[in-house]
Amino acid sequence: MTAWTAALYGFGSLAVLLLAGVPIAFAMIMVGVAGIVSVIGLDPALSLLGQIPVSQTTSYELSVVPMFILMGNFVARSGIANDLYDACNAMVGHRRGGLAMATIVACGGFAAVCGSAIATAATFSRIAHPSMRRYGYDEGLAAAAICAGGTLGILIPPSVIMVIYGVMTGTDVAKLFIAGLVPGVLAIVLYMLTVQLIVWRKPAAGPRGERVPASQALAALGRVWPVLVLFALVIGGLYFGAFTATEGGAVGAAGAFFFALWRGRLSWRVILDCAIETARTTGSLFAILIGALLFSQFMNFAGLPNALKDAVTAFGVEPLLVIFMILLLYIVLGTFFEELSMILLTVPIFHPLVVHLGFDPIWFGVVIVMVVELGMISPPVGMNLFVVQSMLKTPITTLWRWIAPFVAADIVRLAIVVLVPPIVLFLPRLMK
Repeated sequence: MTAWTAALYGFGSLAVLLLAGVPIAFAMIMVGVAGIVSVIGLDPALSLLGQIPVSQTTSYELSVVPMFILMGNFVARSGIANDLYDACNAMVGHRRGGLAMATIVACGGFAAVCGSAIATAATFSRIAHPSMRRYGYDEGLAAAAICAGGTLGILIPPSVIMVIYGVMTGTDVAKLFIAGLVPGVLAIVLYMLTVQLIVWRKPAAGPRGERVPASQALAALGRVWPVLVLFALVIGGLYFGAFTATEGGAVGAAGAFFFALWRGRLSWRVILDCAIETARTTGSLFAILIGALLFSQFMNFAGLPNALKDAVTAFGVEPLLVIFMILLLYIVLGTFFEELSMILLTVPIFHPLVVHLGFDPIWFGVVIVMVVELGMISPPVGMNLFVVQSMLKTPITTLWRWIAPFVAADIVRLAIVVLVPPIVLFLPRLMK
């Protein structure tokens, strides 16, 4: 069986199982196991299948995943999301479109201690939308701003997606985190400019809010300093080499615990709920990870990564054109695939090719996370669109129409980062 035949059978079978309603983790496990057996035989496959799940899920590097998830759960229970929104609202809420811009900036702040796009979007659907509705914002603009701001949860560090990418490719997770900072800030700026463009063309979509007195604005800013300290502690420690990413996860979880305790938001019941939610989320992630590892091992045994490299070499395709082709494929996949599954399925195939072409794996990791972000708000089935639509009951067709300018902003940002790699790489290169 050739590599291309194996890819056709593998991805075709996976698509059939997903359309039949099989959860993606089990679909990848079934196809991966069957594929490995067909390529190397039953006895070697049985030995390998017993090793992969244990060796990977007990990896020291992966222990950072539950730590950052626990950190996000503690921070979410501390009520900081409300304070972040109030502080951002106090700064820009009095401007036209200001509440939408405050939502985006607050999403960025919450992402810095949460790490989940869906959790960020769901949290600010509850917090920011009532305020925008009260001031007469267009439902489409309000929902679209929350959808777009929510995607920052997987780019601005700490990011679980970046951890998974780093572990799968052997890339330094701490450098990936630092590399995501500038693109994350760029995303916030472009989203805010998008809001300004929308309200310039349609002023009634984003009326001005009330101007907050300076004393209240300072008080609102004073309530968010602990989260800024927590973010600076974790990211600063990584940047200056004080600890590894795994140790940084433990520092972040401990800091979030004491922060929530200091605010009086913890009880034994809340602590138990956070632990259960962390275990549930980690278990789901690891199930998908095991399935993706088995599927990618099947593709490796079939020789697909080498076949891709040989094809690119034989046809003499320009490296940058290859990158654009990969990104186009990701954009298409993002319209119907969940972000983690998409990365786990494709990175083991494309990463060797990208490194072979001479691109930096840290840069490629950030680019992949950005294009996955784009998929989360791309119609028809971007995950954030459905999370926000289910919570706000905004008609999905309205959301599709209003999210288009934010999708365009993401495409502009992606083009900038692809064409100017130092935007991503200059901070990691300065790290100790």
